[in-house]
Amino acid sequence: MSRVKQRRSVPRVRPVVFVQGGGKDVHDSWDNKLVASLQQALGPGYAVHYPRMPDEGAPDPTAWKRVIARELRKLNVAVILVAHSVGAAILLDYLADGDLHQLSGVFLIAPPFIGDGGWPSDSLRPTKELVANLPDGVPLHIYQGGHDDIVPVSHSRLFEKAIPHATVRRLAGRDHQLGDDLSELARDVTLLK
Repeated sequence: MSRVKQRRSVPRVRPVVFVQGGGKDVHDSWDNKLVASLQQALGPGYAVHYPRMPDEGAPDPTAWKRVIARELRKLNVAVILVAHSVGAAILLDYLADGDLHQLSGVFLIAPPFIGDGGWPSDSLRPTKELVANLPDGVPLHIYQGGHDDIVPVSHSRLFEKAIPHATVRRLAGRDHQLGDDLSELARDVTLLK
């Protein structure tokens, strides 16, 4: 009697790349809590990659984009992108460059709107200019704390006007770090196809 080996199906782990915000010690003292919350809420079916950005206290968009591109090249499946604060603005600028990997979705936490009504920048293009170059058909979600004292809630309204297909969630009583709770974002990630 011959034995037939049964193949076990290996669960597919979906990669998530998290781009930190800017500021002194943000990677290890602030956004690491967001990453931990996200990984816990997503569970073992997801692997959150959290690259350290260079000179986080004085973000250079060109250098950060190189790190994002390098991280995405390592992965050979559709990726979920999550970014916080100035990292979200840099990620949007990167996405508008058009050198894209396969994307399942883009999730931005407290992104500053660059340009009229938002933050000025000499190194990032105005958000309104980027919109036409963002990838088609990729779900875009924006999360804004109602008590964010760094990126005002008015920025989320500017995003609604500039990117009408984006899902914008304003979370009452939450700060710039969303209270270190990304459960709403994780729920939206799990709804992706």
